[in-house]
Amino acid sequence: MTNAAHPPKDPDTITCHVTSWYYRRMGLLAAMFLGMGLFFFYDGKVGYPKKNAVAAKKVWFEETVLKSYDTAQSAGEAAVAAWLKDARERGWIVNPNLQQPRWDDYAAPHDWPSDPKKYSPEEIEQQFYWGAAMIVGAAIAGILVLLNHNKVLIGHRSDMQMPNGAKVVFADVFKVDKRKWDNKGLATVYYREGGSGAERKAVVDDLKFHGADRVLKRLLEGFSGELIEKVADDHGASGEEKENSESSPKNTA
Repeated sequence: MTNAAHPPKDPDTITCHVTSWYYRRMGLLAAMFLGMGLFFFYDGKVGYPKKNAVAAKKVWFEETVLKSYDTAQSAGEAAVAAWLKDARERGWIVNPNLQQPRWDDYAAPHDWPSDPKKYSPEEIEQQFYWGAAMIVGAAIAGILVLLNHNKVLIGHRSDMQMPNGAKVVFADVFKVDKRKWDNKGLATVYYREGGSGAERKAVVDDLKFHGADRVLKRLLEGFSGELIEKVADDHGASGEEKENSESSPKNTA
């Protein structure tokens, strides 16, 4: 006895759920956006201020250390000797072989660059803007996953139900574009409702919906419209876009 609440599935129905590849792709995309956003926030909050502190330290070194050395030189050898003794005690000259101050020598123990860049307040502020934009991108990727979680592509014997709810009757299809099928798993289907309505199009996405290739194969069985696909050129190389407009039926099975 058949349970009315759970009728048997139609064996001719092809139900295509969202693929794990799509979830992995969106997950990686969200992670990338999130990582970039955190990186921008770090630069704005920590990275750029630290670099500005190094740039300010170099300005101090030039204004204080180098100028005081120039003053000692002007006062004679005794003043230079006294200055060197004081400079070594202060850590201004860390290399025992050097007799004069040098920024690169002073900066080396701290891994500071020779020419540290100073970032403006506007540049620091922009890091927060970019960080916020990346976080929004991660949120959008997450929302897309939620919106697509329960979507399915359903293929019947004579029509297909698109993930957005649109119904495409195979007899209404007059053109199929498969040029992106081999590389991206995308086929664009052009149709007119009732055969004479306004031109519409639907995209069959084999990477996003598992089994979409079976639905497309079923559509093309007995299809007699215009089929556009990538075919080999005169030299046998694949990838040249050519249009097949023959009116005879095309069977890709």
